[in-house]
Amino acid sequence: MLFPLIDENPTRRWPFVTVGLIAINTLLLLGMLGLDPLEHNRLFLEYGFVPQRLTEALGSGESVQIDLEDLLAGSPEAREVLENSKADSVVTLPGTMTAALGTIFTSMFLHAGIAHLVGNMWFLWIFGNNVEDRLGHVPYLLFYLLGGIFAAIAHWITASSTGALIPTVGASGAVAVVLGAYAVTYPKAQVRCALFLFVIFFMIDLPALVVLGIWIAFQLVQGLGALHVGLDGGVAWWAHIGGFLFGMAIMPLLSLIIPDTTYGSVLKKERSYQFDPSRHDDFRF
Repeated sequence: MLFPLIDENPTRRWPFVTVGLIAINTLLLLGMLGLDPLEHNRLFLEYGFVPQRLTEALGSGESVQIDLEDLLAGSPEAREVLENSKADSVVTLPGTMTAALGTIFTSMFLHAGIAHLVGNMWFLWIFGNNVEDRLGHVPYLLFYLLGGIFAAIAHWITASSTGALIPTVGASGAVAVVLGAYAVTYPKAQVRCALFLFVIFFMIDLPALVVLGIWIAFQLVQGLGALHVGLDGGVAWWAHIGGFLFGMAIMPLLSLIIPDTTYGSVLKKERSYQFDPSRHDDFRF
C-alpha cells in the first residue's frame, strides 16, 4: 500500500479555505459522536445524498420511503436500538429538486467515522493547499463545491437499484476533484510516501502523477468491478472517478483564466530577469 505523507511543493498563500474545510468537517463529526447508531443513520438519510431522491425529483417528484430495518441489516447495534424504540422504522424523504440538490451539498461535510474523515482530510491537506495557491481562495472554494456536485452526479448515474437507496456521505468526491487538478498542474512535484509491503515499510519519493495515477487506477478497478457485479460495496467509487476527471478537465481551463502567482511562477520570472551580459550585444566590446 502506498500512502502519501507530504509533497515538496511550496506555496505563497496560506490555505485559508483548505484549513476551513478541514475544520468544518472535523467539527461536524465531533458533534455527531454523541448520537446513538439509530440517530446517526437517520441523520445520514436526512442530510446524506440518496440517489433515488434526485431520480424522483427529475421525474414524478414523489417522496422516497426507506425502511430502516432493511438499511440497518449490517448494523446490529442500530437494529437493536430501533427494535427497543417505538419509533416508526420507515423514513420518508422529500423528492423535490431543492431537497435533492441540498443534500448533495450537505453530504460533502458528513463522514461515517474518524477513519473516513482522516483519510479524506489528509489528502485534502497535502494536495489542496497548492491548488488553492494556484487558483486563489474564492475560485478554489467554488471549484471544490462544484466538483463535489459533479462527483455526486457521477455516483447517481452509476448507482445500482439497491445503492440508489443508500445515503452517501463524505468529502471524497470533492477531494478527488482537488487530486485531479493537482495531477495536471504539478505532475512532477515530488511526494514523499510510505510504502507498506506486508509487515515492512519504507519511505519513497515519487512524482505526483505516479502517486495520483496509482490512486485513480485503484478507483477505476474497484468502480468497474462494482458495475460488473451490480454492487456498490458501501463506497461511491464513481464519485471518486468522476471528481478526479472533473478536476483534470476543468483545472487547465481555469489556469488559462487565472494568472499564475504561485511561488514557482514568480521564481521563474525572477530568473528570467537576471542580468546575463552574454545575451546582450550592447555589452560586447
